[in-house]
Amino acid sequence: MPRLPDLDPATFSAEQQRAYDAIVAGPRGAVRGPLRVWLHSPELADRAQALGAFCRYGTGLPPRLSELAILVTAAFWRAGYEWYAHAPIGLKAGLDPAAIEAIRTGQPPILSRGDEATVYEFAREMLTQRHISDETYRRAAAELGPKGVVELVGILGYYGLISMTINAFEVPLPEGAASPFSPTQPG
Repeated sequence: MPRLPDLDPATFSAEQQRAYDAIVAGPRGAVRGPLRVWLHSPELADRAQALGAFCRYGTGLPPRLSELAILVTAAFWRAGYEWYAHAPIGLKAGLDPAAIEAIRTGQPPILSRGDEATVYEFAREMLTQRHISDETYRRAAAELGPKGVVELVGILGYYGLISMTINAFEVPLPEGAASPFSPTQPG
């Protein structure tokens, strides 16, 4: 059960309506999951959705790498809605199904592509160590370039915000969807 009810569009303030319209007009085309929570603070919704649209659709990273970073973040936070939304996108973007499953269950994935291994290690270190080793940074800078590393950090940060929103407000999965994370699974 979500901690905040969905707002009724008929009762939106002018600011909420503006934020809602901006989200719908963008590449998402709809207001779902955590974005619905953000409408309680239309200023946050407006700014966060713009950052999210860039992180999801506007970076120079290939979708395969962006989705890998998103999935590592969703699994770290055990954010069910985010996993539900992005696991199929990751598959479509070309991630190995076995690697996606390993990430979901907290196991190190076998990643045959060097750029994927680099993004995974960078994301894992950032989330679990809150720091990037010199070796991992050098690999990421060599593989992704400075702009790519900056954008990778942006993706991790934005999807951390998404995941925290999902968890803090208990954003539910769509009706009939099974939780991807067991309550006893280590987080």
